[in-house]
Amino acid sequence: MANVVVVGAQWGDEGKGKIVDWLSERADVIARFQGGHNAGHTLVIGNTVYKLSLLPSGIVRPGKLSVIGNGVVLDPWHLVDEIARLEAQGVQVSPENLMIAENAPLILPFHGELDRARESQASVARIGTTGRGIGPAYEDKVGRRVIRVADLADRPTLELRVDRALVHHDALRKGLGLPPVDRDRLIAELLEIAPKVLPFAGPVWKVLGERRRAGSRILFEGAQGALLDIDFGTYPFVTSSNTLAGQAAAGTGLGPGAIDFVLGIVKAYTTRVGEGPFPTELTDATGERLGERGREFGTVTGRKRRCGWFDAVLVRQTCATSGVNGIALTKLDVLDGFEELRICVGYEIDGAVLDHLPAAADRQARVRPVYETMAGWHESTAGARSWAQLPAAAVKYVRRIEELIQCPVALLSTSPERDDTILVTDPFAD
Repeated sequence: MANVVVVGAQWGDEGKGKIVDWLSERADVIARFQGGHNAGHTLVIGNTVYKLSLLPSGIVRPGKLSVIGNGVVLDPWHLVDEIARLEAQGVQVSPENLMIAENAPLILPFHGELDRARESQASVARIGTTGRGIGPAYEDKVGRRVIRVADLADRPTLELRVDRALVHHDALRKGLGLPPVDRDRLIAELLEIAPKVLPFAGPVWKVLGERRRAGSRILFEGAQGALLDIDFGTYPFVTSSNTLAGQAAAGTGLGPGAIDFVLGIVKAYTTRVGEGPFPTELTDATGERLGERGREFGTVTGRKRRCGWFDAVLVRQTCATSGVNGIALTKLDVLDGFEELRICVGYEIDGAVLDHLPAAADRQARVRPVYETMAGWHESTAGARSWAQLPAAAVKYVRRIEELIQCPVALLSTSPERDDTILVTDPFAD
């Protein structure tokens, strides 16, 4: 059976929640492979709205196995709170339908404190993080001093891991004017939360391998977007993990041969939260109109998103780096009523035209978009479920995007409702 990876192909907030939910109904296993609780999404099923930031989208559907892979950094207190919120909405969460990688690293309270302290420093450029400790937890992972889920099961090991981490963190905290971490209190808090987390822990890599051999359909769910990738994003204004499709293998323990189709989620315009370059950003009334019509506010932070025209250069680049087989184009209905639309087809810098975003930060900041203008449409695309229901100008806009990004549209979303989706290519097809 086909296994599908879903990645955001812009700066996140592309509408992955609806698409993943739409696909998860047909999948048997839904696995998160990177990020933490810093990137949320909203699911609307019937009249019920679910807001998730850590748990995989499949958790709200009976009969599915949801998996949090080793590539995710896990805040155990947030996990317990999110489970409680879902259970209050009638969703049953148990080890029968949720599994957490026993080698997943933990986000601890001092990670969030460090994150926020760094962002508050006036002497350095802000990155625009959510302040939830994601970056510092990943730093500890590669620094070989993180506490992992399995460590919660053995107090001597846990204390050893905590002591190793605090040698590093107490020195950092002193430099930032923060008091030392209360070691005994932290250990007590971890031992208290452990019984609520450990029942879900297990060898995710092994179970996923068994499920794959048994013919289960696996949906790999990423967070954020490809332009926030630690290597290929707009560095340093990026997240602290790899957000590309290749991370689905490393972040769950399955090899790359398990990936059959990569679906890139792409918004019909462009948005970004936080700091960093944004070549097509609109700070005028048009940008405000896009934000208002698209309800562009972060699910987790509530922060207002920056808005701009569709950037075909960046999406072509992310489709290449993630090996995207087809895109899901979302929020086309937000563009209804515009007299004309613009698409960025290149960048001008120092008199030359580039067909990609350069890696150097100073050059990224200086690029200027080269636009192609297309006619808009006055008819509504909201709720369309077939090509025949779309205005001719809207179809032309979608086809031009396909040409420019060198990747076909597999799905077209025309409203937040999950059934308002035009299926062109089935990602799960064998």
